[in-house]
Amino acid sequence: MLDPAVENDLVHARGQGGDPAGSGCTSHCDEMFRDVSMLLERDGALVGPGFEPSDQVLPFLRSACKVLVVGAGGLGCELLKDLALLGFGQLEVIDMDTIDISNLNRQFLFRMSDVGQPKAVVAAHRVGERAGVKVQSHFCRIEEKDAAFYRQFHIIALGLDSVEARSWLNAMACSFLELDSDGNYNLATVKPMVDGGTEGFRGHVRTIIPGVTPCFECTTWLFPPQTKYPLCTLAETPRSPAHCIEYAHLIQWPKEHPDTEFDVDNVQHVQWTYSNACTRAEQFGIEGVTYSLVQGVVKNIIPAIASTNAIVAAACSTEVLKIATMCSAGMNNYMMYMGSEGIYAHTVAYEKDPQCIICGAGISMSISEEHTLQQVMEMLVAHEALQGKGVTAPSVSHGTNNLYMQGPLEPMTRPNLQKRVWDLVGRESSRVTLSINDKQLKYPLRVNLQFAAL
Repeated sequence: MLDPAVENDLVHARGQGGDPAGSGCTSHCDEMFRDVSMLLERDGALVGPGFEPSDQVLPFLRSACKVLVVGAGGLGCELLKDLALLGFGQLEVIDMDTIDISNLNRQFLFRMSDVGQPKAVVAAHRVGERAGVKVQSHFCRIEEKDAAFYRQFHIIALGLDSVEARSWLNAMACSFLELDSDGNYNLATVKPMVDGGTEGFRGHVRTIIPGVTPCFECTTWLFPPQTKYPLCTLAETPRSPAHCIEYAHLIQWPKEHPDTEFDVDNVQHVQWTYSNACTRAEQFGIEGVTYSLVQGVVKNIIPAIASTNAIVAAACSTEVLKIATMCSAGMNNYMMYMGSEGIYAHTVAYEKDPQCIICGAGISMSISEEHTLQQVMEMLVAHEALQGKGVTAPSVSHGTNNLYMQGPLEPMTRPNLQKRVWDLVGRESSRVTLSINDKQLKYPLRVNLQFAAL
């Protein structure tokens, strides 16, 4: 049975997307943030560019600076706690998972009575209850939120265990970038992200300032390749529990469910794999197949260590504070931590990939004020950067305004095809940035339009 307070929060998270826990400062607020206030109200030799010490910085963090924490697992729990104790009072958290009993050894915001409940909802409730901040929760997949949702935040902090999810959010943040009339990035459109990750006794922290520092796509080579097993070993001579699990996952599933793609987040799919892996392990006299191991193998999860989560989350939260206030110069731009043999940390300044399609300049085209949206879309489809990608009728948006959309919204946006782009974008500047998306594209692509004189 759900705790009444958490049940109320779950209703908010599923319906309105939030569970306000109250953000009013209590009587012990001044004492609670005394150390943070000293940092924000005094100048120093290590402050960042543009820092102005003031007693108004902390109230800004408490009431105005919106931070999104993505993930409410081991790293996400630590991030929420640290950010709340640093003075951030407008926090939101998004996570699609529910609490499993195996989470309790390191995800300290959860209790045995919380098993089966949404991580985001329970984490938001606990932090709001203990730290007196407003935490809104979103119990859903990150893809279920549109661009307007992510655009509202000042900073996004990532506590994820998925390369794919990081790539998706990186593309979303970079898609907000726009160029000013001089062809430089408009700093008002930059959406900073702080990414943390842990793997056993190792971890990393990176700051991603789209258009300024390398984005996630620029440095995907940093991630080691996932473990692969020869199919002949899986099919003929399995020697470990992981072999039995991968046999059920990679060989049996496609044979028995040819029309259904395996979903690592679907409990029924994982349970089916567990059952079949146990059967195969019994046939070959192999012991050690457990449900938690099945989850780890199919999701490629490496057991997390609570102390590593705490160290990496502390570094991430500090970088969020630096970005929000400039009270200290920010990290440039990647820090690795290794704690398996002593403690070792090293910071590296990686460089942007000038050809990156995610954080780079994108496609640039010159058009006249008379060009219609239909004509511009035809120019895009024929552009050399999209040749061979199969793009035929992309969806087009300008900021939060959908100019043309495929799918259910197509009839509503079809009249825009015959309208001038100059009129659709509000005649705001001689240079505008559009975003295009298509099922053939892995990520949204930025298009910079320059209106040329007739």
